[in-house]
Amino acid sequence: MILAAGRGERMRPLTDSIPKPLLKVGSHSLIEHQISHLARSGFTDIVINHAYLGSMIEQALGTGEQYGVKIRYSPEKTVLETAGGIINAMPMLCGSDHDVPFLVVNADIYCEVDYAHMLSVLEMMHTLTPKHWAHLILVDNPEHHLQGDFALENNGVMLTGDHMLTFSGIGVYHPCLFDNLQPIKMKLAPLLRQAIEGGKVTGEFFSGTWVDVGTPERLHWLDEQIKNQALE
Repeated sequence: MILAAGRGERMRPLTDSIPKPLLKVGSHSLIEHQISHLARSGFTDIVINHAYLGSMIEQALGTGEQYGVKIRYSPEKTVLETAGGIINAMPMLCGSDHDVPFLVVNADIYCEVDYAHMLSVLEMMHTLTPKHWAHLILVDNPEHHLQGDFALENNGVMLTGDHMLTFSGIGVYHPCLFDNLQPIKMKLAPLLRQAIEGGKVTGEFFSGTWVDVGTPERLHWLDEQIKNQALE
């Protein structure tokens, strides 16, 4: 699943007439970079949620045929936030099988992590007992988020630690994380913290290129890097 329902307030005025995921870096939009990366790694069935100017996202991406994937959409009348958006899309992600984990990525990041590795994480999460409910990709803290989010200890994610890291916006989740929850406006972070306290969350550190494209300045920087072929 690609989370693409945010309004992108910090990106205004760029997002006054176009949804944030369709902003371009290089010759492709942010969300197209994600789709292409996922497709190359073997993820061909993609669900995208949207709210603000969502019809523009559907018009731009269509069924996904041009990218070699199948795209389905999970529209939201009002933005349901990260957890609410995932819960709303669960019938598409899992169908009637509530034991199948899935990968979720933010539309507004640029990351060169090997998504193909997540296939083995999905398989392990599906078969391991007792189950882990989430597996997070953590990165070094960027200048705009120096306090970090979580710590890693022996591949387990902790709420505190000597070396805090930032959640990348890339995670594998088991439906158990969302059991008995309704698709209302709800953030993912509180659910993750609760699962971490219960020892249900694993993670790994990614040291490669990762950019949270949250401001026009970071968008411009990434655009220049890609145009100059400094990045993938």
